[in-house]
Amino acid sequence: MDYHELVFAVVRRIPAGRLTNYGAIADFLALGSSRMVGWALNNCSLADGIPAHRVLNRKGELSGRNHFGPGVMEKMLLAEGVQIEDDWAVDFKARFWDPATELGDDFEP
Repeated sequence: MDYHELVFAVVRRIPAGRLTNYGAIADFLALGSSRMVGWALNNCSLADGIPAHRVLNRKGELSGRNHFGPGVMEKMLLAEGVQIEDDWAVDFKARFWDPATELGDDFEP
């Protein structure tokens, strides 16, 4: 399984209404940087069924929003109950999903 597939496998497990960041995924996989996770997610599309809209930057900004098109990422998150203000997730810390905690050592892609 290549790096992109590993990133996609983790992102597919993020529950609706929960958020994570590029660094948490990179740390969990221990195979690269947060930038590499971003590049991997840049190579997927909505049709792939990968909820990349749930991955934000470390501060809770919708930094990947341009990949989705104007307003699409925000609309998807709002539909999941995530409050967005000026391209930021208001309750990012409360909704944070940590793959290391949630998936643990038993992760199988």
